[in-house]
This record gives sequence, C-alpha cells and structure tokens, in this order.
Amino acid sequence: MNTIQLDGESLRIHDVVSVAQGGAQAALTDAARERMRASRALVDRFVAEERTVYGITTGFGVFSEVSIPRDKVLELQRRLILSHCAGIGDPFPDDVSRAMMLLRANALAKGCSGIRVEVVETLLAMLNAGYAPVIPSQGSVGASGDLAPLAHLASTLIGEGFVRAGGVNVTAKEALAAIGRTPVALEAKEGLALINGTQAICAMASLALDRAVMLLDVADLVATMTLDALLGTDAAFDPRIHEARPHPGQKLVARRMKELLVGSEMRESHRACKRVQDAYSLRCVPQVHGAVRDAVDFASGKIAIEINSATDNPLIFVEDETVVSGGNFHGAPVAMACDVATLALTDLGSISERRIERLVNPQLSELPPFLVREGGLNSGFMIAQVTAAALVSESKTLSHPASVDSIPTSANKEDHVSMGPTAAWKLGRVVENVATVLAIEAMAAAQAIEFRRPLKSSPRVEGAVATLRSKIAHWESDRYLHDDLVSAVALLPELHAFATTP
Repeated sequence: MNTIQLDGESLRIHDVVSVAQGGAQAALTDAARERMRASRALVDRFVAEERTVYGITTGFGVFSEVSIPRDKVLELQRRLILSHCAGIGDPFPDDVSRAMMLLRANALAKGCSGIRVEVVETLLAMLNAGYAPVIPSQGSVGASGDLAPLAHLASTLIGEGFVRAGGVNVTAKEALAAIGRTPVALEAKEGLALINGTQAICAMASLALDRAVMLLDVADLVATMTLDALLGTDAAFDPRIHEARPHPGQKLVARRMKELLVGSEMRESHRACKRVQDAYSLRCVPQVHGAVRDAVDFASGKIAIEINSATDNPLIFVEDETVVSGGNFHGAPVAMACDVATLALTDLGSISERRIERLVNPQLSELPPFLVREGGLNSGFMIAQVTAAALVSESKTLSHPASVDSIPTSANKEDHVSMGPTAAWKLGRVVENVATVLAIEAMAAAQAIEFRRPLKSSPRVEGAVATLRSKIAHWESDRYLHDDLVSAVALLPELHAFATTP
C-alpha cells in the first residue's frame, strides 16, 4: 500500500485525498522526527528554567498574562483540550476527519511546534488503522485556527471522545487499545500545538478542490456533447481567438473542445448552414470554463501552501533558540481562496444550466420538447431542468463570501476572525451542486445526441454516451427519475477519462 511521507514541506492535495478516501498510509520522515525532537528539547529547557513563555508556562488567549506553576503545566494541557471540545452539530464525514488528522501531523512535522514525536506517531497510528475521530462540524470561526474541531481530534489521543471505523463508533480508549497504544499524557505546549491551526478548513477545501478539478474536465466534455447535439459550430474555438486573449484556462478549454469534436459526423453535417454564431452558453465556453479553471487553480495553490505550513502559536525556532508569538493560525488566506473557488464554480453550474435549457426547449433546439417522444403523456426532462435551476440558485446564495464576515471572540482578544470553516463548507456544498447539474446536462445531451441518429458525434463523445447508457437507459417514457440522477453523478469520474484522454 502506498505510504505518504510527511516532512511538512511536500504534501500535495492529491495525497490528502489518497489518505482520506483511498486508504493510503502516512509516516513521518526521519528528517521531520529530528526537527521535532530539537524543538521539543527547547520547550523542555524553557520549562526547566521556568521562563514565562506564552502557551508553555502561561494561560491562553485573554489568560496569556497568567503564569502557570510548573507542577500544573501538564494539567493545563488536558484542561485546554477538554474545554475546547465545544463543537456542535452533525459530525464531519469520515474523509474530512481523516484529512484533518493527516494535515495536523504534516504541520507538526515542520518542527516548529515543540511536540514530541510519539504524540504524532500515535495520531498516525490511529489514522493508518482506519479510524476517524467523531468531530462535530460546527463551532469554529477560523480565528486561532479551528480550535473546537481540532480539540475534538486531539481529545481522542488522550482517550476522550469517540472514533469511527467501518461506520461504527467506538470510544477513543477502545481504539487506542486495539492498536496497542495507551492514551497520551500531553506535556507542556502539546495541547496548544494540536489545536492551533487551519486543518478543518484545509481538509474540507482539499477534498472539494480535488473533486472540482475533475469536474472542470468533465464540464468541457459535457459542454461539447451539448454543442454537438445542438448542431453548434466549433469556429469559436479557433486558437487564433484565444491567443489574442491568452488567459491560460481559456486557451486550454478551447483546445480541448476543438479536440473533443474531431471525427464528429454531426459537426460535419451542417458546415454549410446559415447560422453564423451560437448563443453565449455555447460560444463562450472557453471564456467561462477557462475563468473558472483559473480561479480553482488559484485556490488550489493557496491550499497547497497552507497544508505545508506551520499554523500554530507560538512557533519555535531552534536555530535562534527563540519562541515567537504570531498569527499563522488565522484562516484568512484559505477562507478567501475558498470563497473565490465557490463563486467561480457557481458560474460553472450556471452556464451548464443554461445549456440544459437549450436542450429541453424546442424553440431553441429543434428537438422534441423536453427530449421525449409523446410529450404531454410524458414530461421527459422537464423537472430535471428545474432541479438544475434549484441547485444553481442555491449555489448563488452560497456564493456570498464568508470571509467578509467577522465576529469578535475570546473577550475581544480575537477581535477579527476569518470564518474560514464556513467558506470551506460552502465550497464543498457548491461542488456537489455543480456535479449534479453537470450530470443532468450529460444525461440531456446524450438523449439529444440519440435524436440526431443515424449521425454520430466524435469517438470520445460517443464513448461518453455509451458510458452513460451502461447505467441509464434512453428515456422512452417517464420513469422514476431520481435514480437516474444518482447514477449519472456516480458516473462522472468515468466520463472524466473521455474528457482528458485523446
């Protein structure tokens, strides 16, 4: 089984998905262990010298001026974790919780947090054994990082709370015993090292953005299916147009759509027609899809930086033998990135819904109304388009940026917060909305293509139609539509192969 090596520097979003959803293992590199041991030694020295250092020998937040006696330092860590387990609401899905475990371990592997290697090894042992902490999904404002969610994660290391494996909840103590571990007794600084950070935000964002990248490719394929079904022109994909406005995403989408149409009988059948140009939802696919792609690339780049960053406070710099307080836990960089990706993906769903309308509306398509014979007796794709419209409208509402909000917390010590967890949650919701809208368009486009028989589309488009037909029959008469929608969403990863492979 593949093992992801954690060094605090080189983790990729795809690695996060591999561990959270694909069962890959994770381990610390030797270099990471050495850095962690060095920073831990400095913490132990400061404690022995009874220095006043925030988070090590003092309280937290507004209590930062309160010195903690040496004999109470260990109890301070436990109380910190328990008091911060203030989450509420439904638990995160298991893949989000597992991503949080991996991301926290990788942040600690940078060696700036002063935590013992054995604490992180226990975290990774639980992860590699298939456990996911049961973490309530509400309660973080992304200020000192994701304090409540990460506290719930950390609580499992000290034998508190629950974990889940195979859909079954067990106590953290039982899970630790099952893997031959005992609850960790946290030492100075370790509680704070475990709960300061943006790992809940980044876990949700990593999983959402990885899926979004797949959807971007599928969107190009599905738009090409619709274009061909509507007897559209590929003139708008002429590379000269896009070299004259050389946005990277726009150029890529235009080239892909041109390639996806190669070999289409349907395209060749109407080259001499009188239509000069298509509607914007067809003609401007490179400009819109390309802009979405560029925005998602931007957001992914920000998350890629964040998942390899030290995000707790204070940070320990062994070379200078110093401990410095700062604000790397603040979620602003990733909150804003999530908001950008959310509004961009909403537009991807919006243009897809407009193409669905063109497919089902006979005044725009010259195809049977709602893509079904015996209209009236059958409603065909009428309400599928309504579902797409509902999802797009919901996504528009969710596109209001969370990162412009703030609410003071912790006796006004944390007087400006990021609302990053809300931004990341909205991103995940919109990604799934867009997936369903694209699945509806794919179903409708396949149906429309079959109304153009005996003409065929390109080999890659026909491959996509055949893939859909492997699970979803041609719509001859009305049936229980929900099951087809679910099947179409599940088939999107299979359509991805036709979108990217010549």
